Amino acid sequence: MKVNANTLRPNHVIEHEGRRYSILRYDLILPGKGNAFIALDMRDVSTGVKTNVRFRTQETVEKLTTDEKTCTILFMDGDMVTLMDSETYDQFTVEKNMAGEAAIFLTDGMEVLVNTVEGTPVGLTPPTSVTLLVIEADAVVKGQTASSSYKPAVTENGVRVMVPPHIQAGTRIVVNTSDSSYIERAKD
Repeated sequence: MKVNANTLRPNHVIEHEGRRYSILRYDLILPGKGNAFIALDMRDVSTGVKTNVRFRTQETVEKLTTDEKTCTILFMDGDMVTLMDSETYDQFTVEKNMAGEAAIFLTDGMEVLVNTVEGTPVGLTPPTSVTLLVIEADAVVKGQTASSSYKPAVTENGVRVMVPPHIQAGTRIVVNTSDSSYIERAKD
C-alpha cells in the first residue's frame, strides 16, 4: 500500500526501486532553509546490504504488509541466530544484524518478534526491556546530588549505561533495548 514517507518507522518494510528494504533508522531533517525531508537507513532484505535514502516528507512509497510471529532464540553462532517458531516449532536461521542496534541485547532463550513478508524473515525485534547484571560501575563523586547525577556503568553484555549513583557492580538493572537507557533496578 502507498503511504507518505513521513509515516515510516524502524522495522517497516518498503519496496524501493524494485527491491525490498527493512528500515533500520528514521530521521526527520528540518533544514534552516528549504523543505523538510526524511533520511532512512535501510537494509536490503535479500542481500543484507545497507543503504541510505532520502525522501521528501509528502513523497509516497510502497509499504509492504508484514506478519509478526513469536520465536525463541535457541542459540547464536557468530553473526547468525537460530530461532524456533513458538507455534509450529520450525527452526530457521537469520542474521543477527536484523535486530539493528538492539542486536547486542540478544541472548539464548530470549523470546523475540520476527517480522516476515510472504514467509521470509525481514526483521527481528527484541523485548522492549531486558534485565542485565552490572559488572563495572564508577565510584560516586562526592558532592553530587542523587536526583540529577548519573554515572557510567558496564553491563554483562558490554553495553555502557548511565545509572544513578546507588547502582554498584553486582546489581541487576532493567535496560531499555531501543536506546540502551537505564529504566530501574531489577526486583530480585
